Amino acid sequence: MSQHTPLIIDIATATLTKVDKKRLQHPLVGGLILFDRNFSDRAQLTALCHRIKKLRPDLLIAVDHEGGRVQRFKTDGFTHLPPMRALGEMWQQDGNAGQGSGAMRATAAASACGYVLGAELRACGVDLSFTPVLDLDFGESSVIGDRALNRDPRVVSLLAKSLMHGLQLSGMANCGKHFPGHGFVKADSHTDVPVDKRSLKAILADDAKPYEWLGGTLASVMPAHVIYPRVDTRAACFSQHWLIDILRCQLHFTGAVFSDDLSMAGARVLDGQPVSTTQAAVAALNAGCDLVLLCNQSLGDGAGLDALIDGLTEAQLKGQWQPQDASEARRRALLPSSAVTPWDELMVQPAYMRALDLLP
Repeated sequence: MSQHTPLIIDIATATLTKVDKKRLQHPLVGGLILFDRNFSDRAQLTALCHRIKKLRPDLLIAVDHEGGRVQRFKTDGFTHLPPMRALGEMWQQDGNAGQGSGAMRATAAASACGYVLGAELRACGVDLSFTPVLDLDFGESSVIGDRALNRDPRVVSLLAKSLMHGLQLSGMANCGKHFPGHGFVKADSHTDVPVDKRSLKAILADDAKPYEWLGGTLASVMPAHVIYPRVDTRAACFSQHWLIDILRCQLHFTGAVFSDDLSMAGARVLDGQPVSTTQAAVAALNAGCDLVLLCNQSLGDGAGLDALIDGLTEAQLKGQWQPQDASEARRRALLPSSAVTPWDELMVQPAYMRALDLLP
């Protein structure tokens, strides 16, 4: 049987319990996502990541750490990164002067953001941040808002490429989100099922352009829990048409595809009917996702997390989804391969100090 560890799960506190260790050692679990509840200080975070890697070196340790209001670790030396909109605003400065100085400063700042973000996380043992946001800033979405770089897909693409270059210099991969675009809809997929009624032609010509232009640079992609009814009745995360026909075949993306959190409201409806997290996970994997996230289910008794692990195990045994060697290879490709610069050494490293000076 092919090996495939598609589940990305979470833990409830800042330490590993016996139950956490058992879950993380399950053969279907490939990683975990950290939240601010898992952080008290750098020493604790570093020790936690070390224990996780000692348990299983191949586990992918991930976090949502974009900057602005989506930054899980903000104290004990972590740099407060700006919201990504600040980079887009820097791009616009002096733009009418025809000199391009704002654009050049913005790309340098974006690379600096990526480097600082990646280097600080890696120094504490974190492998991957789910960034950059490639959604366009239409001014309508409260959940995206200042997380977006700009309204213009060209500006978004160039700034995102610079940010990903900084991540690469730190030894960290990247994840573009939320394919093909979450910025046009007002509804928040955490609490609702957003619907975008535009045509495929309109979306591909605008929102999806960064994915086309950055296809060779993106290491992973996270689809949106948004339904585009003129393209498919299912949200992008559960749509083979979006993930296989468009993302992989038409846009030639070859990296890993993560589902967004399956506990979100936008992930709990398929074909107009409510579904369990197991049904959502099976649908996402069969549609073309390599990895599926289930967040905040370790809280309390963790019954929801155990139900998904057991349910997906049963679904595999029944042949409702089949492990793919290619998916496992894509997950492992996201693990850092370069040496880590310890925190104290990082703080006096010339490249890091220069990057701090370039931040907005």
